[in-house]
Amino acid sequence: MFERIRDHILNLITSRIFILMIALCVMFGSLVHRVFILQIVNGENYLNSFQLKIEKKRNISSTRGNIYDRNGDLLAYNELAYAVTIEDVYESGRGKNANLNATVYKLIQMIEKNNDQVISDFNIILDEDNNYTFTVEGTQLLRFLADVYGEPYITDLSYEHKTATPDDVINYLGGTGMFGVGDYTDPDDSKSFEVGKGYSKEDTLKIIIIRYAMNANSFQKYIATTVASDVCEQTVAEIMENSDDLPGVSIAEDTVRKYVNSVYFSQIVGYTGKVSTDELTELQKQDSTYNMNDVVGKAGIEQYMETDLQGTKGSETVYVDNLGKVIESRNLIQPVAGNDIYLTIDAKLQEAVYNILEQKIAGILYAKIRNVKEYVAKENASSSDIIIPIYDVYYALINNSVIDVNHFEASDATDTEKAVYTAFQNKEQNVLARIRSELFDEKTVYDQLSKEYQAYESYIVSLLNSKGVIMSDAVDVQDATYKAWTNDENISLNEYLNYAISMNWIDVTKIDLDSQYSDSEEIFSKLADFVETNLQNNTEFAKRMYKYMILNDEITARQLCLILCEQGCVSVSAEDLAKLQGGSYSPYNFMLDRIKNLDITPAQLALDPCTGSVVLTDVNSGEVLALVSYPSYDNNKMANGVDSTYFSQLLNDKSSPLINYATQQKTAPGSTYKMVSATAGLQERYINTNTQFNCVGIFEQVVPSPRCWISPGRHGNLNVSGAIENSCNFFFYQLGYNMSLVNGVYNSETGLNVLTKYADLYGLTDKSGVEIDESDPQVSNADSVRSAIGQGTNNFTTVGLARYVTTVANSGTCYNLSLLDKQTDHDGNLLTDYTPSVRNTLDDVPDNYWNVIHTGMRRVVENKDYFSDLSVHVAGKTGTAQESRSRANHALFVCYAPYENPEIAIATRVAFGYSSDYTAQIAREIVKYYYALEDEEEILNGTADTMVGGVTNGD
Repeated sequence: MFERIRDHILNLITSRIFILMIALCVMFGSLVHRVFILQIVNGENYLNSFQLKIEKKRNISSTRGNIYDRNGDLLAYNELAYAVTIEDVYESGRGKNANLNATVYKLIQMIEKNNDQVISDFNIILDEDNNYTFTVEGTQLLRFLADVYGEPYITDLSYEHKTATPDDVINYLGGTGMFGVGDYTDPDDSKSFEVGKGYSKEDTLKIIIIRYAMNANSFQKYIATTVASDVCEQTVAEIMENSDDLPGVSIAEDTVRKYVNSVYFSQIVGYTGKVSTDELTELQKQDSTYNMNDVVGKAGIEQYMETDLQGTKGSETVYVDNLGKVIESRNLIQPVAGNDIYLTIDAKLQEAVYNILEQKIAGILYAKIRNVKEYVAKENASSSDIIIPIYDVYYALINNSVIDVNHFEASDATDTEKAVYTAFQNKEQNVLARIRSELFDEKTVYDQLSKEYQAYESYIVSLLNSKGVIMSDAVDVQDATYKAWTNDENISLNEYLNYAISMNWIDVTKIDLDSQYSDSEEIFSKLADFVETNLQNNTEFAKRMYKYMILNDEITARQLCLILCEQGCVSVSAEDLAKLQGGSYSPYNFMLDRIKNLDITPAQLALDPCTGSVVLTDVNSGEVLALVSYPSYDNNKMANGVDSTYFSQLLNDKSSPLINYATQQKTAPGSTYKMVSATAGLQERYINTNTQFNCVGIFEQVVPSPRCWISPGRHGNLNVSGAIENSCNFFFYQLGYNMSLVNGVYNSETGLNVLTKYADLYGLTDKSGVEIDESDPQVSNADSVRSAIGQGTNNFTTVGLARYVTTVANSGTCYNLSLLDKQTDHDGNLLTDYTPSVRNTLDDVPDNYWNVIHTGMRRVVENKDYFSDLSVHVAGKTGTAQESRSRANHALFVCYAPYENPEIAIATRVAFGYSSDYTAQIAREIVKYYYALEDEEEILNGTADTMVGGVTNGD
């Protein structure tokens, strides 16, 4: 009887549990199983314990492959580290956001207390003025907005969402949107935290970033999201000690990506980061195991070779409790490490070329700085006459944030900083008062304002445009009043803004009007208030005020130099500091010495010139031995979760270090293009090796008539070799003109077609072949006469010019250049041996044609005294390209060596670098280093090199 009663009760209990199991399985899906343990002890029936276990299949990330240079020197590798992860273990329902946000916020505090950083892979950051700002634009921005608002396609975005501001996105995701950041209640305050009230803007952004990342994994419940990578042991210990108060939070063993000597290689190697939606879509087409939590290559070789470097994931079945803690694991399948990639780059050469380039650019700056306040161009002055006023250097310290102006008001600010800040406060008060007076009372027309207040009023209008207050879509750019303002004519800011109001160009919803039916006077008043409010605590406007404070000596140059020392931007001896303080060391000489010693680099000053690039190839294989872009960045701070502060600095850096100047910057090639024209003329029989044209300085066959650089002088009779040697524009004008004659009538298109044909044979009509992002070339489609000397609309990258000069050097083999040497598995077994492919050849160009081209290039170099001491002979061609009359010309030089039996080719460019003489000297130092013609310590001396020559010949 007892047994029957016992069995009946047992059946009743288990049947109810079975029903509960079914309900839970329906709730959590067929892949989730609930296991209940019922124990019967000593014949007594009771439910001794009830344990909830959740089964899930977990992917195990593989170890990413390493990246090496051609000699096996390590460039990118993995390091074991701890990561903090979080899983959404909270059940749905009211209060979930509050609880989850509380956990995330607490977690952030723990991580940052130990100087670790939470993830920041998001397309919104805080700018210098603590405003939310997008880090992407165009299609990338629209894709991001589509992800935020849950639209599968960009075309599905509503106008409101398509035009959303960063604040709109933050409010949607946080304060009033899906993550309910405003639901958090501080246990010590019991006060509701709304966005902008309890949380700082920085904390709001961090919480949203983590919640957004978690939401991306929401389709897979109980999948962990990485909150922080490479955390220290103190963070690990604190999180483990507080694990009971951090539901879903775990410490995971992980690897982080590390880069060796990162600044030298970041533009080639790239970096890794959290996969984006678009990236995931493309990668899943190749490998379905990719998921939203994966770290993938975001740029460079890391991106191009992603699927080879990534490896194959492993897996295991794990059982976790209701808090997300693992109870047991089964069915382990080990991951397979990714393959290793070897590059064609020579790491030591790459580093040397980068340092040479920086030294030489610093040398150009040093040579051009003068102890004056402003540069005033003389009538008919050339670009080579442009100098750099020392006051531009002083201002650059603030303009490019070498000096931290925010520290001026810090509690530990120095006396010098406090004095400067006091002067700035007085300046700001006076400027804002004057601007308000101009808006309402004085109404001075623009062209009668001082340069200072012209700068301020121009900024005000640009601010109103950028804030959407002046609606660009509504403005009629043909309107006479609009043209008067944009052309700096006889019109005041008051008149222009009132006119904009009358024409309904103003979006009144942006300026806090009490009523949408306000009259124009009230709108103008609110507009003025908006201007004043937005000029305060505005970094860019403050920088403009600092500029004129420096020019007006309201801040002294000595103060700025002292602040450089006090903020630790430079390190000088106690003796030199005392001299600077005492007045015996002038600020002018102090700054020249800092530039000379590279204590302050060209990139930091961001004055012309501050950028450059060099590409060095093996002419007999098409392998790239060095590809240098200056300045560069530290990709260690971009991988493993972007350092948002550093990323913001990069975005605001006026030298734009994120641009690869070797593969993305395009300028006219100048006279480096003349070998294309020479080949075209010879091959198409417009000239032969003996044909001479008489250079008389001005080419009068077309109007307006272009001049040779030697004008008002003349070269006289030259053949093609002599024309290359002397870079005679007249010779190539005549050649371009002759190519364009159809039955004796000039037709530019005909000549352009001939030039394009040979530009194509030299590989200039498409990308060079390197496996990283590269801009498309632009072959000239206008003015065959000027196009023949590399002007017209010709625009090429440095790497494109490198392929071209490689083809010249080897007499006609045009390679698809490559950065890849080989691929091996993680045990070192060769999988792929990469060999650059031949794009095309110029087989039908006879040797005597190559000879006259090479001879002309050799004579170019022989005429440069600074090459005379080289035992390795070099052949090359100079080139300068004008972009703006108010800025120095771009400087270019292409060459190869040895002349007798070419092995390497070099293309170098310094944007706004004044003279091709300077770039030729860069190439000379590279040749000296490559062939060990001088002690390495002498070449890489760490100081600004003395530059010689520098006369712009217009080549």
